[in-house]
Amino acid sequence: MIDKGALLARRLGEADHEIAGVGTVRIRGLSRAELLALQALDGGALVSDRRMVALALVDPKLTEDEVAVWQDNSHAGEIEQLTLAIAELSGIGVGAAKSGVSGVRE
Repeated sequence: MIDKGALLARRLGEADHEIAGVGTVRIRGLSRAELLALQALDGGALVSDRRMVALALVDPKLTEDEVAVWQDNSHAGEIEQLTLAIAELSGIGVGAAKSGVSGVRE
């Protein structure tokens, strides 16, 4: 039988992610509840990416407004690679079983 405490405990993995030419950030996976909330956001991919990155960044911690500045000042692939790494940690990356969360990168 499963231990209820183990089932309900937070189990979101963390990892370091290298930003070429800038340094390393620490990210965490997102929960299903967080991914579903991202799906419900108005504003499309721009707003969804901001929220995803703001939620997942452990170090440095950034607000959505700060992520927006980053989006404005970096090439498209920089944050794209980060969001793909977040998706992997969240269990919805390339090769993961279909998550049932549409609109989130798979």
